[in-house]
Amino acid sequence: MLLLECGKIKKYFGDRLVLDLESLQIYADDRIGVVGPNGAGKTTLLNILSQRLEPDEGWVKLYTRCTYVSQLEPPEQKKIRPELASKFGVPTVWHETMSGGEKTRFKLAAGFAADCPLLFADEPTSNLDLEGIELLEKRLAEYQGALVLVAHDRSLLDRLCNKILEVEYGKVKLYNGNYSAYRQQKEEEKARAQFEYEQYISEKKRLERAAIERRQKARALKKTPKRMGNSEARLHKMGNQKAKAALERAVKSIEARIERLPVKEKPRKQEVIKLDMPSVKQIHSKVLVEGHNLNKSFGEKIIFQDAEFIITNGTKVALLGPNGCGKTTLLKMIVNREAGIRIAPEAAIGYFSQEMDILDEERTILENVMADSIYGETFARTLLSRLLFKRDDVFKRVAVLSGGERVKVSFAKIILKDLNLLILDEPTNYLDLNSLEVVEEVLREYDQTLLLVSHDRRLISAVADQIMTIENGKIKTFHGTYEEFLAREKVALKQEGEEVKKQIAVLENRLSAIIGRLAMPAKNDDLGALDQEYHAVLAELKKLKARMEN
Repeated sequence: MLLLECGKIKKYFGDRLVLDLESLQIYADDRIGVVGPNGAGKTTLLNILSQRLEPDEGWVKLYTRCTYVSQLEPPEQKKIRPELASKFGVPTVWHETMSGGEKTRFKLAAGFAADCPLLFADEPTSNLDLEGIELLEKRLAEYQGALVLVAHDRSLLDRLCNKILEVEYGKVKLYNGNYSAYRQQKEEEKARAQFEYEQYISEKKRLERAAIERRQKARALKKTPKRMGNSEARLHKMGNQKAKAALERAVKSIEARIERLPVKEKPRKQEVIKLDMPSVKQIHSKVLVEGHNLNKSFGEKIIFQDAEFIITNGTKVALLGPNGCGKTTLLKMIVNREAGIRIAPEAAIGYFSQEMDILDEERTILENVMADSIYGETFARTLLSRLLFKRDDVFKRVAVLSGGERVKVSFAKIILKDLNLLILDEPTNYLDLNSLEVVEEVLREYDQTLLLVSHDRRLISAVADQIMTIENGKIKTFHGTYEEFLAREKVALKQEGEEVKKQIAVLENRLSAIIGRLAMPAKNDDLGALDQEYHAVLAELKKLKARMEN
């Protein structure tokens, strides 16, 4: 069943052609992943397809209802059903005090609540923890409708999508298959384009050399010798003229062949960002940040209760925990130096927030990064160029930038300050895959102290040498890599599983005994108490078995 079709779509920003889409049809069984570099126009494309934005040229026909889960905007529906709220682990009513992950979960729940045959989602994994990503993947797999989603999660694109829509250099192209199939097709296309270009250049040069050789031969034909008789001179001249004419005809023929050669453009190489962290003044304190007797709550929800932690100088700490457990809250407590937090006097903090609220949307990219820069404009523009903001791009207002572009501007603003402690809250949200790899490399080589919140397992594995977790209002620290932490957790889970199995066996025996006494009660048995105990044991058994399944 055809749900949407469009044709001859063009969208300009100023005089720049951002999108050029010849045609597209979306059917009921389509699961389409939209990929491309930051700022390529992926969000703009979703807005046009969902008819939230008019194209400058072309048409879109939507034959069904659709819902849209936005990257940065709040949901249109601010209240959801209790059963959906429970499934996604969020309140039934939207409020701004929710964590980034909770906001994403709420927007997804609101999108599913609309129950439309076509769902558009822009970076739906942003700010989600690992549990949230698994939940989203499960819900999207079960979704009875077509999907069009912008995502940088390769696993999600591989498991869910049967088509990939690429936005690159303004052109939009559809590929069949999941993300891995798209990557293979893309590599084959690049190899074929490079081969055809090299063949074209080689043949063109060969023909150009042949034309030059024939021109040189034509010029080299000797004039009539002075001592030659008139009749001989006439014959010689006629012979030369014929030879020269033949050579000139050959030259023209070769030039015509060159003009008829199918022109092959040199394949473009996708630019990737380059980040260099400037050297800063070293800190000599052994302990950089510490917290003691930390207490924090929002209403009745307790976030921290007598919690403690220590971050030593030079460590790279990954802070883990489910959405809403207090990761962002702890980062803000450190940045704001709240009660119980002690920071080394020489520490200079650079804070990257999920909301990217260090940026002024009404100011330009250059004005934003220069506001607190300790470096001159030349250095700043060089850095921005490495982040792929070149020439007049630096004069764009932040308000018109994509999510990924805002991330890169935020990085530039932080880097241009005099800092020696980076606190990053989900820094890879909205970044394309090429940019992700560069940020990963930079943070791996960063030689100062780093406190990082991220759901990107690959980034954590590559960067962190210490793991902090938030559990039941306490902060626990593991000294070691993410792989070592997972290995320890696996052992702990196995031990916990064995203990739960023992508890289940005891409870099952107790349940059997209660059922027996209820079936054939003794004279002094209190049936009411036995019935209460039966339901209590049964509830505990269900709870323990649910833990085993998870």
